[in-house]
Amino acid sequence: MQVFRVKGVAPFGRQKQNFSKDVVASDSDDAVHRVLSIFGSKHRINRRQISIDSCEAIEPNTSKDPIVINHFREQIAVAGPAVVEEE
Repeated sequence: MQVFRVKGVAPFGRQKQNFSKDVVASDSDDAVHRVLSIFGSKHRINRRQISIDSCEAIEPNTSKDPIVINHFREQIAVAGPAVVEEE
């Protein structure tokens, strides 16, 4: 399992907004599927309304998502905290 950062645009309310979501997945297609599934269940957004711009593998210690941190907690503890670059 790897960590992927999926970025895109989705309608939240009346406006379209950019999003960035970190997920644990086996490959990039699985990561995109998980993000579409999460937004569909939490925000009632159809898959065709979500536009995915990029999906890239990242190091687990650069993520701030609690699910990612919990999944890789032993690996992060050994490697130590990483310096996170602000965008």
